[in-house]
Formats: sequence, C-alpha cells, structure tokens
Amino acid sequence: MADIMPVMKLGKLAPKHDMRIPMLAKYTANLPAPPASCNWGEHGPADWGAMLNTTLGDCTCAGVGHAIQAWTLQSTGKMLTLPDSTIIGLYEKFGYVPGDASTDNGAVETDVLKYWLKNPVDGHSLDGFVALQPHDIKDIKDAIWLFGGAYIGVALPISAQGQSIWLVPPEGLTGNGAPGSWGGHCVYVVGYDHGSVYFISWGKLMRMSWNFWWAYTDESYGLLSPDWIEVTGMAPSDFDRAALVADMAALRQAA
Repeated sequence: MADIMPVMKLGKLAPKHDMRIPMLAKYTANLPAPPASCNWGEHGPADWGAMLNTTLGDCTCAGVGHAIQAWTLQSTGKMLTLPDSTIIGLYEKFGYVPGDASTDNGAVETDVLKYWLKNPVDGHSLDGFVALQPHDIKDIKDAIWLFGGAYIGVALPISAQGQSIWLVPPEGLTGNGAPGSWGGHCVYVVGYDHGSVYFISWGKLMRMSWNFWWAYTDESYGLLSPDWIEVTGMAPSDFDRAALVADMAALRQAA
C-alpha cells in the first residue's frame, strides 16, 4: 500500500441517524459466519484516483465513486472509474457550486445515500443500504464480505494527519487523539483481517487498526448494489434481498 497523499481534505458532516434505515443484523442472523479475512481491494491499482477529495470536501461523494470501483473490479475484472465531472455533479446536489469555495461545506452520509437510492449515479443504482452495529465485529465483517465493502464515517483525530496506518495514539482519546479534532471523513472499506481494516481514501488503499475503528467510526453502512450482487452472485441464497429492497420503500419515496 502506498503512503497517503500530502494534500488531504475531509468533508463528512455530523451523522443524521434515521430510524427508517434497517440494521444489517435483521437479514443476517441465520447466515454462516464470514471468513476470517477478505480484501476486495488488494488487486486494485496503486492509485484509485482521489476524485477531487484533495481539493474539495467531497469525501462522501468520492466514497460513492470508490464503492463503484471496488464492485466493478471484482465483478468484471476491470475497474470502472467515474469521471470527476460526475463526482462534482453529485456533490452539487448537496449545495456545492463549482468555483465558489464558500459552498464547499461537505455533506451528510445518509443524505448522499438516500439521494443515490432514488437517483442512479452515472447509471449505477443502489438497491438499498443498512446500518451496522458499531461495535459488532461480525456485523462489520458481514457487510464487507456480503456487499463488497462498507461506506463509513470517521471522526478523525488530529493524530491521524500524516499517518499511513491509522492507529489510536499513545495518549488515547484526548488532545490530538480526541475524536473529531481533525474533522469528519467518509471512506469506503474494502477488506479486513485479524488486525486491520482496509479502505480507500484520497485515492489510496490504506488501513486502520480495529482499535481505531472502535474509537473513531461514528457511522457505517452496507450498500446493496446490482453492480455487486447481480454479477458476482455474492449474496447467499438465504439472504433476503427482496425484504431489504421492500424495506427501502419509505426511504426511496422520501429521498
């Protein structure tokens, strides 16, 4: 994995939790345990493309682009990268006006996902999404294994600046290690193993420790995409996809 880029922007606003978003555990209680490790991004390129997140606070929209990259890489063997113009167009839906720095204020993850639920991004639709239990390791692994990744929000500490591997600092969750002291950031998670979680941010495959996840992740979602399920057949036969799609009806109408 490459080092992080020298220029970085964030852009995830505070979570807006919506009780209409179902929990993943509702659909996975009777499924087999996920494997001990998987990494859907390990055969990806050295540079996934920053999707403008080095100059704009569009991480929530870049996360959409990285999800599509990860799904298409696995399902077709050829990674599809959305053009920057598509990412900017998506970011504009949440208030950004190109060329006006005063409107570069980031976005809320659930707002982005609810918009995507109703409006395919460059032809790539979203069937549904689920919330993950923040400290349930099986839930997190289930989402990554079954859905090809997880779309998460992290309240980054200042101590993460310059780190190629995100770790909880020795001083713990105070001072430069305080959650959110740097700001909120959205990343797309593509894998896990015993010690680490692997994710795409600023165009690079990076990793964080599980302890970092527990300390700083403040929202996380599994995304059900036709790009992943229909082509790879990764969803097991006893995963009730139809129930999840039906449960999205209220959100889809309100999105």
